[in-house]
Amino acid sequence: MDVRGSGHGLREEEIDEVAMAVSVVVVNTMGGMSSTSSDMLTQLRKRRALLQRIAEAPDCVATCEAVVRLCAELSSGVFPRQTPRWWIKRRTGGTWEDLRLCDDTMDEYYRQKLRMSQAMFRQIVAVCAAFVEKKVTHYRMPLPVEQVIAFALYRWASGETYESGTSAFGIGKATGLQAVRDVTSALLQAYPDAIKWPIGRRRAQILRAFRDKGFPNCFGAIDCTHIYIDKPADAPSDNYYDHKQKFSVQVQVVADLDLRILDVHIGYPKSVHDVRVLYNSQLSRHAEAGELFDAPPENLPHTRGYLLGDNGYPVAYPWIVQPYGGIDQDPDEERFDTRQKVARGCVERAFGRLKCMWHLFLRTHKTNLETLPQQFVAMCTLHNILLDAGIHFNENLLWEVDENGIRRRVNLGIVGNGAGGQRRSTNVDGDLLRDALRDRLALM
Repeated sequence: MDVRGSGHGLREEEIDEVAMAVSVVVVNTMGGMSSTSSDMLTQLRKRRALLQRIAEAPDCVATCEAVVRLCAELSSGVFPRQTPRWWIKRRTGGTWEDLRLCDDTMDEYYRQKLRMSQAMFRQIVAVCAAFVEKKVTHYRMPLPVEQVIAFALYRWASGETYESGTSAFGIGKATGLQAVRDVTSALLQAYPDAIKWPIGRRRAQILRAFRDKGFPNCFGAIDCTHIYIDKPADAPSDNYYDHKQKFSVQVQVVADLDLRILDVHIGYPKSVHDVRVLYNSQLSRHAEAGELFDAPPENLPHTRGYLLGDNGYPVAYPWIVQPYGGIDQDPDEERFDTRQKVARGCVERAFGRLKCMWHLFLRTHKTNLETLPQQFVAMCTLHNILLDAGIHFNENLLWEVDENGIRRRVNLGIVGNGAGGQRRSTNVDGDLLRDALRDRLALM
């Protein structure tokens, strides 16, 4: 060892050997990195700075300092381990690898697996990335944001179990569960206004569309559907058991003629009647307080707005216009019921698009009752986002082949509330409104 000046130092070849060894360590840690991580550029800059500091080291003190700095960075988690801990599931390819390697010519594969175009997927990733991205740990690099969001979309679109879905994405079940929670939260935070009561230009468009159908001042149609689930483990199962011998949760939705969801209320078990669901919803409270309907005055009695519903809703709500029902109808009432049914069919078509695109909510599945409401609202958020983006809906998803090989429409789980006979209400305002609409339709 030579003496340089007043201090001790390494020979040139020794310094080169130390720098080379440290360089090998850094390069090896780079081998396990994912090229799709958004932290790649920052980490490469840190590594480049460390390598440069080592290469320029003038003596033993500087070289050792660089090595110490590098070891500190490694121990603090800046560089993940190339070989994961033994208890960490090693990631493989599968469906995610196919999606990652897709180009613009394979856009149909994205639509099949994730229900959207590749460009739309990238847009959602860009908006939600800040809410999903994880920090680098010493164990290994976190999953890329794209893979986390793609898995959640795949889970909702395919309706597969976590065991099957995570296998297709090369991740563990716990990682898949967390991914769905993270993406659900991210969608609700990134798109807070995707589901909202219409205002401004949107409100004017909705009112104009319903007026053209013969229902001026109408804001939308209301109906309920079931989300079928396996027998709940941590709740009284009898509460969720319906007349079809299935366990389900009720969802109340308001939709417009463009199939956009304007309001959603979910969480009540099947044993709760849909009237009680309506009574306990924010929609009912806002309507009763006069905060929901503000359409310009029309030649209609006692109303500035209303919704179209079936006979299952109570006559005590004058702001829900129901059909007359019964078999002894005059021609005007029959015409009204027909036009009213056609107009309110928008909410059923919205259910069809929503549940057939996202099969998880069409089939019976295992679920956490605490997170189910948030997941369904996230699906409604995606529903509106894709409608606004003009994403095409494949009508073939509305059909299925049963066990006998017969093609039939899928069961959307829509609550049947038709009344057997004509019901005359004691609500004068509701009767007057319906009769006025009947008379207007008779003149069209």
